Amino acid sequence: MLRKSLLISVLLILFPIFAIYAQDETLKEEEAPKLLDVKPDFWFGIGGETAFYNASGLAFGGSFALGYGSGTSIGLKASFFSDGTELKIFEIDLLLRFYTSGRNAYEGHFIEFIGGASLINNTEDFLGFFEFPSRIGVLNAGFNTGWRFLFNNLFFAEPSVRFGYPYFVGLSVSAGVRF
Repeated sequence: MLRKSLLISVLLILFPIFAIYAQDETLKEEEAPKLLDVKPDFWFGIGGETAFYNASGLAFGGSFALGYGSGTSIGLKASFFSDGTELKIFEIDLLLRFYTSGRNAYEGHFIEFIGGASLINNTEDFLGFFEFPSRIGVLNAGFNTGWRFLFNNLFFAEPSVRFGYPYFVGLSVSAGVRF
């Protein structure tokens, strides 16, 4: 009985949607190519990074990023840094990227705003690697500027420089794939 009532409820909810789509007017031939030229862009990449996280020098590490959108992308980025001693930093950031070459661009110069959390450890407790929960957690914010080089309309390489807080300046090189 419960299955029948659930099925009827779902059909009653979906029926008006199908009726509305059935009444949509068809596209004119000159409008169709414009809609087909704009396709979604999903990308992900891995990279190597350096940043001035401490007063004595550089911290180095790697990152993983994924995003969605052409012209303007939104996404997530996770990075891990170490200075070779006990200092270890884990970042998780939201990103908002703008390509300066146009609304539907997915290559060329970009400006990216990032913000999130940095977990900073000065100890080696978690299997000699990282301590959870972190002793120091701070909000981070900054921006990147760089260039995406596209190969075969699928693979990319991105050198970039970043400025922000709690790091001062950083460099990164990443490579990835887009769909």
